[in-house]
Amino acid sequence: MLLIFGSIDYCKVVKNIEQNLSALRQHIAASASKYGRPPESVHIIAVSKRQPAAAIRAAMAAGQRDFGENYLQEAIPKIETLPADLTWHFIGPLQSNKTRTVAEHFDWLHSLDRAKLARRLQEQRPDALPALNVCLQVNISAETSKSGVDLAELPNLAAAVAALPRLRLRGLMALPAPASDFEQQRRPFRALREAFDSLNKVGFGLDTLSMGTSTDMAAAIAEGATHVRIGTAIFGRRDPETPGKPDIHQGNHAGPATDC
Repeated sequence: MLLIFGSIDYCKVVKNIEQNLSALRQHIAASASKYGRPPESVHIIAVSKRQPAAAIRAAMAAGQRDFGENYLQEAIPKIETLPADLTWHFIGPLQSNKTRTVAEHFDWLHSLDRAKLARRLQEQRPDALPALNVCLQVNISAETSKSGVDLAELPNLAAAVAALPRLRLRGLMALPAPASDFEQQRRPFRALREAFDSLNKVGFGLDTLSMGTSTDMAAAIAEGATHVRIGTAIFGRRDPETPGKPDIHQGNHAGPATDC
């Protein structure tokens, strides 16, 4: 199911998304500078799950090119109809019946946690496409309800993935347990960075730490995040009664943001 804007003023939606992206970039720049990092070292993945193509076009008009999707049923129509110069990141849980679609349509996968799935992706990645960029999802908070490889098994999985030529092992990803305190938010991100550093010490050459969302991006940046996955801070909560947010209906308003 995709979304349309229904009776909501489309141009107001566009303006809100542009303003949100501008504020987000300023926030990221300030956080990065606070910890001695250049702002350009932190890349935004706009989490566009359950957002219509129109919302993505509004973000595109503000310079956004990387988009993250969780649900293949709604992601593929967007990928096939939106401009080809966008970079698509699959950030949802990966199951065996999804590997072919991810291998054939996405540029990045952030949620690989099993060697079996890596081998399927290797077999299914089309030769005409470059190697699929891969991050290994680590269950950094050891939550039974979440996907991810255990830290103890991480080196073995990294070695298995690095040996597959149709995959390019780029780094690590984590979704820590929620925490409201800044220092509590930092702890799992620090653990992920330390695992990242340990792999690089033995020659893996990783360059990507995919961690941080709208609620904890500052803590993630403090610990070295290179990619933050941001949905709410860009598109707002999916509340049809809030101006500038999409109604939930079947269909897709895909008009260009430049109409406003």
